[in-house]
Amino acid sequence: MTTKSSPKVIISGSGIWTPPNIITNEELVESYNAYAEKFNALHAADIAAGKIAEKYPSSTRFIEKTSGIKARHVYTREGILDVKRMRPKFPERKDEELSNQAEIGVFAARKAMAAAGKTAADIDAVIVSCAYTQRPYPAIAIEIQNELGINGFGFDMLVACSAATFGLHRAYDSLMSGSTKCVLAVNPELVTPQVNFCDRDSHFIFGDVSTAIIMERSETCTSPYSYEILSTKALTKFSNNIRSNFGHMSYATDVNPFGADKLFHQSGRIVFKEVSPVAAQHISEHLASLDLKPDDIKRFWLHQANINMNNRVIKELLGDDVEEERIPTILDSYGNTASAGSIVAFHLYNADLKKGDIGVICSFGAGYSVGSLVLRKR
Repeated sequence: MTTKSSPKVIISGSGIWTPPNIITNEELVESYNAYAEKFNALHAADIAAGKIAEKYPSSTRFIEKTSGIKARHVYTREGILDVKRMRPKFPERKDEELSNQAEIGVFAARKAMAAAGKTAADIDAVIVSCAYTQRPYPAIAIEIQNELGINGFGFDMLVACSAATFGLHRAYDSLMSGSTKCVLAVNPELVTPQVNFCDRDSHFIFGDVSTAIIMERSETCTSPYSYEILSTKALTKFSNNIRSNFGHMSYATDVNPFGADKLFHQSGRIVFKEVSPVAAQHISEHLASLDLKPDDIKRFWLHQANINMNNRVIKELLGDDVEEERIPTILDSYGNTASAGSIVAFHLYNADLKKGDIGVICSFGAGYSVGSLVLRKR
């Protein structure tokens, strides 16, 4: 009697769309400080009376020490550095036009499809997973599916900065169950519209990018560069320390739908202290479930939110003096790209791995949430 072996699920291609527009720390600091000076002068009496908090100046040294970020790519520069506006300017598109988010998703998807050697006819599911979608419905995934000519189904899912790994988990599960044969997972992270560029502690954090992954069963994989997924693992634990309150309820609550609390905000120091050890423990336990140790891992493609957070995670896993190539960083030039950061790192830093090498993709963030995949180079 023979037993049927479990199917093997493969990442067979990845793609990235990087916006051509760049904003440096120096530009952001100049803009923010001019805004802060104007704000303080305008509200001098209320600041002196203790009714309004003074806005303190920012600096490139503060930004780089706090985050490791030196520059970021943005969909558009227009409006961000304008002291009278302090937010990007996006002309609204008509309903019959391709949305901004679907547009950048398609760019990355086509590159991933080419890398995997797949056409629209090979794919039967599209998952869009990201920190924000620009509308509730119709789903951005269905719009991308339509634009690419893919039959089957598509849906959106939001898990903040863990959305990309959680989306890959859903793709993996559907392939293991047999409900799909090939999945396109897309992370169109258009984050700058949610940034409060008037806030010293967060105005520098985010950039825009779009990434995509093709996932399929091993028997259909023809890509020369592919990875077998050995296991997936996810964890969520409720916390208010990273939050965005923007949503449809603002219309009914009669509050400012664009107030500071409706944009991204966080208690950064608390997040650093609480999330880093959780992420390290999560990765360690995930590896242990496969009889692996951190020392067995050739590369860690970690969430790209903060260089100090990543360094702490790696220190807990591997100690000091870890080779830089084992933990590639894209923060300095991309900034925090929400859930796409770990996929950007994977896409840019995986070609040199040899057959049998093992790597870990891990993201962590609001929720709190942590998601990981253990991969082996084929």
